[in-house]
Amino acid sequence: MEEEKKVDLERTLVLLKVDAVQRGLMGRIIQRFEDVGLKIVGMKMVWVDERLASEHYNDLGIRRGEETKKRVVSMLTQGPVVAMAIEGIEAVAEVRMMVGSTEPKAAQPGTIRGDFAHVSYGYADGHNIGIKNLIHASGTPEEAEREVMLWFNFDELYKYKSVHDAHILE
Repeated sequence: MEEEKKVDLERTLVLLKVDAVQRGLMGRIIQRFEDVGLKIVGMKMVWVDERLASEHYNDLGIRRGEETKKRVVSMLTQGPVVAMAIEGIEAVAEVRMMVGSTEPKAAQPGTIRGDFAHVSYGYADGHNIGIKNLIHASGTPEEAEREVMLWFNFDELYKYKSVHDAHILE
């Protein structure tokens, strides 16, 4: 018999980017996370400065080039963003699946990007802008841990019981 791997609760960072806020999609997107039983343990609206945006995307310049990083930082600082720390079983993978492909044009219907956005990389590059893809979700548990601590102070993260806890906790 295979030994089962113990799975614990994870926290992940979700940012509802400027375009999600401006389009009035915050409530509809948050509802999706709550509907599947994920718990919001921290949430705030922030007008992001260039320092925080640059630190958040610190490795993007290495992976995708400095011009791409510059565009994304510029886009993230153009208006308010809603930052959320979300907790649940394998929350990082769950949230990434719900969010969909980074390029909205390629995102499957039923995902947040697939249902609410359609912009392509080609369009964004052709207009010299960051891609308006509504949302950021941490890519790995390690990235999530770093990002949650970048966006939230310890006293802004909460522990509480939700109705879903009875179904997942022993």
